[in-house]
Amino acid sequence: MELRNSGILSLLESKTADYQGRVALGIKGQYGWREFTYKGIGLLSRKIARYLIEDLNIKKGEKLAILSESKPEYGACVFSSVLAGCVTIPLDIKLSLYELKSILSDCLPSVILVSKNYLTAALELQKEIPEIKHIIVNDEYGEEGDIKDIYSLPDKYDAKWRQRSSKSTAFIIYTSGTTGAPKGVEISFGNVNAQLEDLTDAINKILPNGNTINMMSILPMNHLFEMTVGFCTFLNFGHTIYYTNSLKPKDITSVMREKRIQFMIVVPAFLKLLKAGIEKEINNSPEYIGKIFNFLYTLSEYIPFYCIRKMLFWKIHKSMGGKFFGCISGGAPLDTEVGKFFETIGIKVYQGYGLSEASPVVSVNTDKRKELASVGRPLRHFEAKTDEQTGELLLRGPSVMKGYHNQPDMTAEIIDEQGWLHTGDIATIDKDGHLFITGRIKNMIVLQGGKKVFPEEVEAILEKSNYIAEVCVLGISRTFGSKEDTEEVTAIVVPKIDLYNSYSDDDIEKMIKLDIKSLSTRLAQYKRPTNIIISKNELPKTTTRKVKRKELKELIKI
Repeated sequence: MELRNSGILSLLESKTADYQGRVALGIKGQYGWREFTYKGIGLLSRKIARYLIEDLNIKKGEKLAILSESKPEYGACVFSSVLAGCVTIPLDIKLSLYELKSILSDCLPSVILVSKNYLTAALELQKEIPEIKHIIVNDEYGEEGDIKDIYSLPDKYDAKWRQRSSKSTAFIIYTSGTTGAPKGVEISFGNVNAQLEDLTDAINKILPNGNTINMMSILPMNHLFEMTVGFCTFLNFGHTIYYTNSLKPKDITSVMREKRIQFMIVVPAFLKLLKAGIEKEINNSPEYIGKIFNFLYTLSEYIPFYCIRKMLFWKIHKSMGGKFFGCISGGAPLDTEVGKFFETIGIKVYQGYGLSEASPVVSVNTDKRKELASVGRPLRHFEAKTDEQTGELLLRGPSVMKGYHNQPDMTAEIIDEQGWLHTGDIATIDKDGHLFITGRIKNMIVLQGGKKVFPEEVEAILEKSNYIAEVCVLGISRTFGSKEDTEEVTAIVVPKIDLYNSYSDDDIEKMIKLDIKSLSTRLAQYKRPTNIIISKNELPKTTTRKVKRKELKELIKI
């Protein structure tokens, strides 16, 4: 089988041979752990691909959508799609039927591989979109009418696999399906190959040389960050990936203990949640425990050796299995105080930066360890610069996407004639080439006098409050008075739920407003919130826990 042009195909071919008896993917099911070896995943992938080619007569270049939770079978679905020559469309399971219909009407897949939990949704979508000819369940479901599951397919594993060029589209990743035309990021095999090469360099600087590790996946597979790093890159190294059925901290730490998890790919919101859980346990312990922790924490700040830091906080490490030594954090900016907390207790946090349009990883901070605010140097294949007028980060290289599916005008707006990708992020680059992301152009608040405020900067200060669980800063236009239609800095705040057990709503509002006033003295006068809105409801978020600013802004107006 000739596989030279596809990193994903060569990964499947060579790694399933090199590590055939080693566990590749696992998840805890109703009756215990289900673990798939590299050989097993390879065979299941070939079985599905052969069925697509020989029995369903799927042609090269047709599209295949996946609607499923993250689990080992998801990986087999991805590999089978590549073997069969399909373009893979991973779908977000949290989207509504309306949103899914909008996306699928744009890409028109022939096949949907779906978990049984979302089979009803897939059948509804098939009624609306006649181009969807086949639905296959990726669980042990049996057969019902025309519906088959991947385990009941014929036990045949050979076909003529479809080779494609590096310019061919491997994935279409949809980042929006709610308003207007869906935005599908086309990622080529060349993009994927460049990412695998660059990430191999980065991971070699992070993980112990030559040792295989157990890692845990908690991000959705439809997210390109998880697909590229947490899936393809770690399988490329021969590591073992475990999935969890629940994102509750106690369930995650249970898997960490049981499988002695050593490394994870996370978003900052997870680290913040984990830190809060550790602190809550300390606060609920006898007072002397808190005093001991604070003493050890202060001491650890002066100790450069992670092995000693781990010894100082051995009880915390034991609660997570005792082997967990680090994580890559991406998908949103890392709160440096959260990063410092984990670094101090002996867990390394490597902040990364990327965007789907860059396939998606641009940089990982592997060397400037004390600069937690830095997202590191750009990966080897990237060129990076900032726009002299706006400070916007511009990128160029083989990982930059092909474009937006069916959206040439939108593509031309973000990739200029010289091939520079306009990220929309404001950044600075220091003398050593390290990136510091300071805000988003589209989030920028422009005040009446022309002063510019970046919400991320204000949020970083307000998040230090002991009373605030969540905060989002927006520019809300005034609707009355002499400053009508000008934006003002508005903070939407969700108080910590425990406060409601001890204080009235009015008291909580007063406490928070006073605290914000105090914290805001660290900011220039014009950056301080002039309007504070208290909400008991969790802020609307994406699957990677980013606040949906646009949706929140509309809710505030209602």
